[in-house]
Amino acid sequence: MQRTLSKGRLSGFVSGLGAASADAVYGTIAGFGITILSSTLLAHRTSIRLGGGVLLLYLGVQSLRAEPAETVPTAITGPTASTASTPDVPGLVRDYGSTFLLTITNPVTILAFVGIFTGLGVGVSGNDTDAAALVGGVFLGSALWWFALSSAVGHFRTRFGRSTMRRVNRLAGVIIVGFGLLALWGGL
Repeated sequence: MQRTLSKGRLSGFVSGLGAASADAVYGTIAGFGITILSSTLLAHRTSIRLGGGVLLLYLGVQSLRAEPAETVPTAITGPTASTASTPDVPGLVRDYGSTFLLTITNPVTILAFVGIFTGLGVGVSGNDTDAAALVGGVFLGSALWWFALSSAVGHFRTRFGRSTMRRVNRLAGVIIVGFGLLALWGGL
């Protein structure tokens, strides 16, 4: 939501695709019964949780300290419209990658997928078609969620001023730091 508010719908959606991709990776691990990789991830969940906690703390502090970015107008007109509306590809890659990294370092995600898929009998039965359909559904469902969320937030973003964005940054920072501390506490 923060990226959608500060950078626009595309940035928010691409960030969400990072989370959806990480969900698909974990869904693939659980769905196809890749027990060696799944066991390795579970065996190293403490170090993954500690690394993820440190990363969350860093990102939370950055969010707390950050001044709100100037919002980009949703409709650009005039002679510079063609260059101003060009997507910032390196920025979008960073948005995608950082969200992917945050999601992939969450060991609770793999535990949830293993539990859900096992409960549904996927990955245990060896039926690759069922596993592929479920993993595809996880990715598409997550991507659709992020599309809807970034579109809804993007619709209202012009109504938020700099002071509101500053409060959003601070709130996001506090929440991210809280999750970082929770991850570190759970990893000890």
